[in-house]
Amino acid sequence: MSSKDITSFFRFESVGKKIADLETPTPVIDIDVVDRNLKRWQARCDKLGIANRPHIKTHKLVPLAKYQLALGAKGITVQKLGEAEVMADAGIRDMLLTFNVVGEHKLKRLADLAKRSDISVVADNEALLEGLGRAGVAAGRDIAVLVECDTGAKRNGVQSPEAAAALAKAIERTKGLSYGGLMTYAAPGQRRETEAFLVAARERAAEAGLATKVISTGGSPDMWKDEGLAVPTEYRAGTYIYFDRSLAERGTCTYEDCALNVLATVVSRPTDQRAMIDAGSKSLTSDLLGLQGYGVVHALGKAQIYATSEEHGFLDISNVAEKPRVGDLVRITPNHVCPVTNLFNRVVFVRGDEVLGAVKVDARGLVQ
Repeated sequence: MSSKDITSFFRFESVGKKIADLETPTPVIDIDVVDRNLKRWQARCDKLGIANRPHIKTHKLVPLAKYQLALGAKGITVQKLGEAEVMADAGIRDMLLTFNVVGEHKLKRLADLAKRSDISVVADNEALLEGLGRAGVAAGRDIAVLVECDTGAKRNGVQSPEAAAALAKAIERTKGLSYGGLMTYAAPGQRRETEAFLVAARERAAEAGLATKVISTGGSPDMWKDEGLAVPTEYRAGTYIYFDRSLAERGTCTYEDCALNVLATVVSRPTDQRAMIDAGSKSLTSDLLGLQGYGVVHALGKAQIYATSEEHGFLDISNVAEKPRVGDLVRITPNHVCPVTNLFNRVVFVRGDEVLGAVKVDARGLVQ
């Protein structure tokens, strides 16, 4: 684990010394809460003997990815090639890309990445293998491919352990590729079912003469639960670095663990029941994740953002004793923090009420 202070990984741009100096809307991130969240999760992975492979799609920041590695993470997880390219440019080599790579443009980019990093990928069907193999040949090395398994999330993934083993065999016989193991995103609350699927898939692969060295699972909602962790060799979590309202309401974290809030300004107070703020769907996202409203303001008794337009947020102040005035600042805990990061070119780090400075969101908008 690194003895370096988290701030040593950053070069902050001056944007003032106080919260009141900041232009809104903007994400403000408490760096001490981030540090605590990262160290707590790394310590858990170390205790469990599971490699930590954090998902950088939540923060998209090179400094935080490097700090996660310095704390002991085995490597990082990326969701798109654009994220991987940014991280490779920064010298990060060990990456797992957990999204099917399809199309000639993307295969060329994968080949280029494979020449300068140790990137591995996933696949859930044989139609992908010919292209991935050509990328491996072009890179001059075998690209490790993990078989993605649908263990209950009903997203991508092979549908049975037998199908997983069959795809593993196809990967191994494809020039330019090697079988890297198994990968899944376990649906919340289905760890035991996931474990049974992965054990069976590993056994079927072994019967075919293939060793499954890596079993990669992930997800922040169930990150503190112990069941179903006897099989995975690594764990991917992303949201845990900041946490958000959805995870606080699930009980995965407390609101005190939520490091990122969106700072907004009250721009109108048409009635005593409604205040309008300068943060709408382009700042808070339209994700509900099963919740009512688009975020909450804790300083106002968890008053909800009950509606949004693109640039306006509708803040319910009907039960707020001391009504906010035009010009007041409010901090909103968003429902889903990951897309919020991707909506801004810069984020601002603070330590308590002290503004440390702004940093560029390195992989912002890189969804290709």
